[in-house]
Amino acid sequence: MRQGFDNEKYIELQAARIRERIAQFGGKLYLEFGGKLFDDHHASRVLPGFEPDAKFRMLSSLADDVEIVIAVNANHIEQAKVRGDLGITYDEDVLRLIDVFRSHGFLVGAVVLTQYAGQPAADAYRRRLAQLGVTCRLHYPIPGYPHDIARIVSDDGYGRNEYVETTRPLVVVTAPGPGSGKLATCLSQLYHEHQRGVKAGYAKYETFPVWNLPLNHPVNIAYEAATADLDDANIIDPFHLEAHGETTVNYNRDVEAFPVLRAMMERIMGESPYASPTDMGVNMAGYAITDDEACREAARMEIVRRYFTAAVAFRRTGAGLDQLDRLRSIMQKAGVDENLSPARKATLDKEQATGAPAGAMVLADGRVVTGKTGDLLGAASALLMNALKAVAGVDDALTVIHDDAIEPICRLKTEHLKSANPRLHSDETLIALSITSAVDPVARRVIDGLDALKGCDAFFSVIISAADEALYRRLGINVCCEPKYERASLYHR
Repeated sequence: MRQGFDNEKYIELQAARIRERIAQFGGKLYLEFGGKLFDDHHASRVLPGFEPDAKFRMLSSLADDVEIVIAVNANHIEQAKVRGDLGITYDEDVLRLIDVFRSHGFLVGAVVLTQYAGQPAADAYRRRLAQLGVTCRLHYPIPGYPHDIARIVSDDGYGRNEYVETTRPLVVVTAPGPGSGKLATCLSQLYHEHQRGVKAGYAKYETFPVWNLPLNHPVNIAYEAATADLDDANIIDPFHLEAHGETTVNYNRDVEAFPVLRAMMERIMGESPYASPTDMGVNMAGYAITDDEACREAARMEIVRRYFTAAVAFRRTGAGLDQLDRLRSIMQKAGVDENLSPARKATLDKEQATGAPAGAMVLADGRVVTGKTGDLLGAASALLMNALKAVAGVDDALTVIHDDAIEPICRLKTEHLKSANPRLHSDETLIALSITSAVDPVARRVIDGLDALKGCDAFFSVIISAADEALYRRLGINVCCEPKYERASLYHR
């Protein structure tokens, strides 16, 4: 697959930039960490060559200087807010984050409960953290926030919040999701630090939009597609243009909030160290792009994927029409449509020819392979097998998994597990293939082709099962589906 991003260069540049910002503030920096830290698959899709764990690896190179503070909104705990991508509540995700950070040698300083107002669930969570030996600090709602600057930056505002004692030069403030209070936590800590005579600073680490790419660069438009549910929009940073005469890109919420944020920093620090939202950032991703056209192509594909994801979600839930309409406008702005991937046409042609659900995949070398629904394999399983045979150089007509390996699994599903669908899902197909590979060298060669499918795009003529979609994603295959079901029933798993 065509690469357009130098991952190692990015890690080196990004770490150096953060070190510079620490030095700018005399050795103490609060860094608000936005977006995905461990598994930034969006970045890896729109910047081919960016590894999903690149930001974590970059942070690991600074590990001896890093202390982690995790912010979580007490209201989110009270509401049992769930992180959609993981299916776990925010309070559980905080514990998961602590485990992950500690397992990689990071110091986790504290958990900050923001917007704390005596919520019963938050109190129970505080006790749980105490039992686990995790330091917890409370930050309270401030009347008049964020516009009553005089009250906010005073003993009656940030001064009421509990101070988090930190020992490292770089304090990374992260959270399980948006609305957790990362920025407010950073500013509260700045207030307390300056009250103690420590001239600490603040910066923001967010990968998108890429500030030094054009406003309507596909990579930046893909960010708008990724945040279509939030109605974020990329705009030219007017503060940066006025202060520096340089055109840079930021997103609307940061630009709108900047005058208030600047006023807060002036009151805390005496003067604002930043003239624009762009100045606050430390993102170096734009400097690691090595092939602009490869990134443009990848970003265009991501925009279309986001559209189909939203279309399927709308079909499933009936909610999200505004998001879907916004994505249609974003596609138009990017100059793409639903047929950008050749897999879609191949899929729909195959479905029309066979009269049954079908799928297609674009391989790394540009070949398009298809799969159809059969008696023993569904479209997702058939496509996966055909793609594996193609990358392994095995004749498509050759039977790799014999019926005597598949049929017992089908009988188990229908006779004992009472499944109405006898066909194998993708994970079950791989198990059958793995068993066959123990005695068949051709099957062994086929299963060894799994890594070659990472980053490929698959398309299906119907919404595939959750099991099939999950397996494809675990393999690193991008999945899109037509927003329709195979059957006309009202309930679908």
